[in-house]
Amino acid sequence: MINDILNEADAKMDKSVEATREEFAAIRAGRAQPSMFSKITVDYYGSPTPLQQLASFTAPEARIILIQPYDVGAMGNIERAIRDSDLGVNPSNDGKMLRCVFPELTEERRKEYIKVAKAKAEDGRVAIRNLRRTAKQGLEKLEKDGEVGKDDVTGAEKRLDSMTKKHTDAVDDLLKNKEAELLEV
Repeated sequence: MINDILNEADAKMDKSVEATREEFAAIRAGRAQPSMFSKITVDYYGSPTPLQQLASFTAPEARIILIQPYDVGAMGNIERAIRDSDLGVNPSNDGKMLRCVFPELTEERRKEYIKVAKAKAEDGRVAIRNLRRTAKQGLEKLEKDGEVGKDDVTGAEKRLDSMTKKHTDAVDDLLKNKEAELLEV
């Protein structure tokens, strides 16, 4: 029972770290990357559809992304979704593909991105702590119901704490790397 709770918490914490990594990938550093478009959804014939499913992406240069829609009829909606997103780019449409030219990052914009990265890292740490609290409540319930002893729960809580620290440290490392990447000129 205790191992089930701890294993489930560990798996969910791993997912939280991975979700934070994906959030960081969407934050632009020096290079334009297709992963920056992963959070954008497009109104495609009445249903919100991820942009990644509607087009292919190429990066011929460091600051340019070319977007080739699979359905040319969706070009206007794709263009609107990109323009309305928080990427700060205005795509140009040549009828067959969209060209997104990202401006050079200013020092002010870099600092803004670092603030965004710190907020996303804190969200990741909060999610991990919430998972810890849920697991801890599960352990306390087992003890209260008399299914396991107090010593077993105390040992499990120590393992849970070390697991939580390992995952929050992983988020901190991701943040440190992202900050270094953003400050790199």
